[in-house]
Amino acid sequence: MAMELHLSQKQTQTMIMTPQLQQAIKLLQLNQLELKDEIYQEMLENPVLDMAAPTDNAEAPLESSESARDQEAESSPQHEEEFAGETEDKIREEFDWENYLGEYSSSPSTSLGMGSHETPEETPSFETFMASKTSLSEHLSWQWRFVAQSQEDFQRGETIIGNLNDDGYLMASVAEIAQMSLCQTAEVEATLTRVQELDPPGIAARDLTECLLLQLARLNLQDSLASVICKFHLKLLEKKDLLGLCRILQRDKEEVMAAVDTLKSLDPRPARAFASTDPIYVIPDVYISKIGEDYVISLNEDGLPKLKVNKAYRKMLTDKSAPDDTRKYLSEKLKGAVFLIRSIHQRQRTIYRVTESIFKFQRDFLDYGVDHLKPMVLKDVADDLGFHESTISRVTSNKYVDTPRGVFELKYFFDSPISRLSGDASQPLSSESVKNRIKQIIGAEDPKKPLSDQRIVEILQGSNISIARRTVAKYREILGFGSSNERRQMF
Repeated sequence: MAMELHLSQKQTQTMIMTPQLQQAIKLLQLNQLELKDEIYQEMLENPVLDMAAPTDNAEAPLESSESARDQEAESSPQHEEEFAGETEDKIREEFDWENYLGEYSSSPSTSLGMGSHETPEETPSFETFMASKTSLSEHLSWQWRFVAQSQEDFQRGETIIGNLNDDGYLMASVAEIAQMSLCQTAEVEATLTRVQELDPPGIAARDLTECLLLQLARLNLQDSLASVICKFHLKLLEKKDLLGLCRILQRDKEEVMAAVDTLKSLDPRPARAFASTDPIYVIPDVYISKIGEDYVISLNEDGLPKLKVNKAYRKMLTDKSAPDDTRKYLSEKLKGAVFLIRSIHQRQRTIYRVTESIFKFQRDFLDYGVDHLKPMVLKDVADDLGFHESTISRVTSNKYVDTPRGVFELKYFFDSPISRLSGDASQPLSSESVKNRIKQIIGAEDPKKPLSDQRIVEILQGSNISIARRTVAKYREILGFGSSNERRQMF
């Protein structure tokens, strides 16, 4: 059979992700802060985009109908009206901000006799007046400068300090530090002993036992009963086996309890005070407020810049005398600007509709709380709105809603079902409501006789909830509760 080459034509249909579609999908999955950053980045890259000021609304009123505005943008981009997400707030506080800022404004000032700044760039920023928190390594290095006996000793100590974790424990072995410092292990041991004498007590320990013993030695209790328990019977203490400790130590209950009290007063994480505890703030994307018997949904658009098309570039685009390359460039940028503004409006509409659909299913949650949260999956909202499940997933990811019951991530309301033992099988419970029940059960238990996972299963089954013991253990760990032995109070 002879083989030959020839050309042929055929038509096929394929889906292509255009840059505009990729941008729309990207905007949809951004939260409030990320969207703000993305808008400012687009304004830097697209000269046609401009930020609408309150005075701009008076010069070019917005169309009341959003669909008419979109149709105008498609038919004649050259005559694109100035867009904005919503009408700007015209209310301004009457306040003399210039006098209020005084010396700390960006303009030159000599009113306090402290000298003038030649340029705004030389004005001290607000960050210069803020004190930074001292880190663990800075705190230890400051002390070590006064203790180090030589330059080599100082370098060994700095190497040890640099290998401490956030809890203050030494993560490298003595041999590894000796290799890094190019010295003998005996020299590292001697340096480590003196580093462990620094503040806070228990620092630079290699394990929990050594950490507690260092703190006991600082209290002159290195030969006490607490030290014996720490050296040889820490496992029994972890199990809270008070009777076992009394039997092995051959001491009465009061003596053992006093030693345990001493150990409880120690800090197993000596560097806790230097840990970063900066709060993580959540800005809700949606607010739900109760007005009368109804719930009103409102989008959070605070801080989002209102976009418009720059009039100067729009006028340049209609100028016949402008070079063709310039007009072509501005035409492409104008189309991009129009599509961005429409994509932002579409994003806001989609978030509103998805939130409305979610709480159409979860109305009982708003009325009665977490115990009445219903199991729901992405497909329920997708079928209700006629969207694809991936769209619902993008909308609900990393976005928060402020409800009368608290601030929750939108993903929180999509939950797996927990079936009932008997009755109506079409009315299952959500896993979040079961977690809340477990939290209530553990919160009401006797601390000296905590409930086992099997006992919690029996209590839930008594409430017509079908659940396995391993599921209770998983939910308990998610809630941050230890096992019954770990929760037991010794006295």
